[in-house]
Amino acid sequence: MCGRYVSATPPDDLARYFGAAPPEPEARLAPNHNVAPTQAVYAVFESDGRRLIDAFRWGLVPFWAKTPGIGSRMINARSETLAASNAYRRPFARRRCLVPADGFYEWTRPPGAERKQPVFVSRADGEPFALAGLWEVWKDRDGADDDEAPLELYSCTIVTGRPNSKMAEFHDRMPVILPPSAWDSWLDRDNRDTGELERLLVPAPSGLLRIHPVSREVNNVRNNGPHLIDEVEWDEQPSLGG
Repeated sequence: MCGRYVSATPPDDLARYFGAAPPEPEARLAPNHNVAPTQAVYAVFESDGRRLIDAFRWGLVPFWAKTPGIGSRMINARSETLAASNAYRRPFARRRCLVPADGFYEWTRPPGAERKQPVFVSRADGEPFALAGLWEVWKDRDGADDDEAPLELYSCTIVTGRPNSKMAEFHDRMPVILPPSAWDSWLDRDNRDTGELERLLVPAPSGLLRIHPVSREVNNVRNNGPHLIDEVEWDEQPSLGG
């Protein structure tokens, strides 16, 4: 799964990397080295034939939800069930996106240790990940006055699938990382060939990844800053601490 990640590349750099229009000033986000569910994140999507970057809430809120709270449980979407899911079937057909990430965190228990230790997974070449995602629009019709348009919430989820051999040492799932050759097909809102789209949802090559242990400061979402991704020594000794 993917429950915490890093989004620190400046938006103008992301725009150049993804060939997209940068976000508007009001949608620009501060660098975040400990992105948590329900926070605002960048997503790359297509609208009227243009590739754009905008801020979305992480945790997809289906259009049929009574309240947006359900989104906190929908930060990840299983690749195997997208076409059948009541929550993801519609966005899988027409509202696919890329979620830029400088890397993501996973947790493992080193031999002899009592506590899990976080690891940081990034690209070996230092480029951003393009994580497969879905987005949706939820409208708060109950909270709007009769003469007002309903409040709209744009949200997204990250698609996960089988791990490659390197990630399998740490978890039985991983985010789907799409190569540039797949971006056009994935983002094309007119592409409804679910068979073709599902064939894109495969594990990234193990050689693409670099994985190293990081501080347990990551465990607390209030901790932030570039020091969180610094490599530390593996904790191989039993810990008496909490």
